[in-house]
Amino acid sequence: MTRRPSLPGASELFRLTTASTAPPADVPDEEQAEREQSTQRRGTGRQKHSTKITVYVSDEELLALEHARLALRGEHGLAVDRGRVVREAIAIVLDDLEGHGDDSLLVRRLRER
Repeated sequence: MTRRPSLPGASELFRLTTASTAPPADVPDEEQAEREQSTQRRGTGRQKHSTKITVYVSDEELLALEHARLALRGEHGLAVDRGRVVREAIAIVLDDLEGHGDDSLLVRRLRER
C-alpha cells in the first residue's frame, strides 16, 4: 500500500467550470423559452468556493449523509465529498420550489413541522 496522496488528473485540473449560456443562433424564441424552463439548477462541483456557511446537523443526519456518500462511491462509482452531495441536494430542492411553489416538497415538509 502506497502512502502517496491521490491527486486529480489533468482533465480535472483543466476542465471548464462555467457553461456558456448563449443560445444557438438558429433556435426560435419559443424553443429558447422552453429550453430555459427545462434547465435545472446544478450544484457546483470541484472548484474553489468563495462563500461559506455553517450548518449544524444531528449525529443521525451526519451519519445518513456519510452513508449516502459511501453508497454513491460503492454502488454508483461516484467519488464525491459531503459538500458536493449537500450542494446537489440544495440545487434539487430549490429547483423543486421554483417549479412547484406551494406543492413543492420543501414547502410541504416545512409546513409539517
